[in-house]
Amino acid sequence: MFFTKHSNLFRWLIVLASFIIISLILWNTYVFFQYFKEEQRTKMDIWASAMKDIAKTQLNDDINTVSAKVFYDSKYDNPMILIGEDGQVSTHNNLDSLKLENQDYVQKLIREFEAENPPIELSYFDNELNFEVNLGSLYYGNSPLINKLKYYPLALLLIIFLFGAVVYFFYRSTQTAAQNKLWSGMAKETAHQIGTPLSSLVGWTEILKSENVNPSYLIEIEKDISRLQTITERFSKEFEIKVPEKKVFVNLNKQLYSWTIENLVKNGIDAMKGKGKVEIEILPSEKEVKILVTDTGKGLQKKQYNAIFEPGYTTKKRGWGLGLSLAKRIIEEFHQGKIKVLHSEVGKGTTIQISLKTLIS
Repeated sequence: MFFTKHSNLFRWLIVLASFIIISLILWNTYVFFQYFKEEQRTKMDIWASAMKDIAKTQLNDDINTVSAKVFYDSKYDNPMILIGEDGQVSTHNNLDSLKLENQDYVQKLIREFEAENPPIELSYFDNELNFEVNLGSLYYGNSPLINKLKYYPLALLLIIFLFGAVVYFFYRSTQTAAQNKLWSGMAKETAHQIGTPLSSLVGWTEILKSENVNPSYLIEIEKDISRLQTITERFSKEFEIKVPEKKVFVNLNKQLYSWTIENLVKNGIDAMKGKGKVEIEILPSEKEVKILVTDTGKGLQKKQYNAIFEPGYTTKKRGWGLGLSLAKRIIEEFHQGKIKVLHSEVGKGTTIQISLKTLIS
């Protein structure tokens, strides 16, 4: 019962929690991606510095062993290519040497690598020669790990989409089950409401068919009719209707709409416990008509405004909580209208509003 009363709140909390979790996952993925990109850039800078250092020391045959170890022995996953000032390939790593003989292929690689990472210019100032030495431009692509990580958010979004689809179909099947429950409850409610007087009348009618008409039998029938009249009079004393002078035209299923109004009036009378007044007011406008059903009963708290339309929710000791949920389905699904609690105050009463689109007369 607690979950039923707060089902909408729970749904929004689940949606909010899912959104936060997805956002955190995507953000962490982005952070990791940037971290690996920076780490990759640092390695390339170190490799470029080692190459410049080797180029400097080669002039005096005093090669720095540390730089040589970094340049020759370090393993790098990134595909890289060094293009000299003459536009030719000076050195490369993790690339096919035969393919690099094709200049079109080389230019294509350069464009791809530039799109992934800015190139590193390899140049240094030679103090002995007193001029700037340009070794070329280092172009490099992302490592296989970064390429895999790049597609991780897409895979995550696909998983989320599939998960959402499963949740949606589960929700739809739950709604269908709830609707079936409504129709089943409606059948039981109808049978309960008409069963007692109808069975009595049918029984007395059968007796009249098999026996000679006896005045006492007719008196019993009149008693049952009198009971129905008493109920009708009770409605008329507690009931008032305000209608516009001009006719209002709408598309209606007469039986379903009549049942909805009857159910709202009955709920109002139950809420008043036999004392008070039920009022129906019809307010037409250019595009829609509003039907207000107002009672002077016990009223509702604001948190109950949406909950009363949920299947199974009831404030009565005896009841299935199906009437208003079925009324909502009749108005919103069959008539493409709206139904809601317009206003309610505890101890003073409730106004239910139905909105329907009008037709041009």
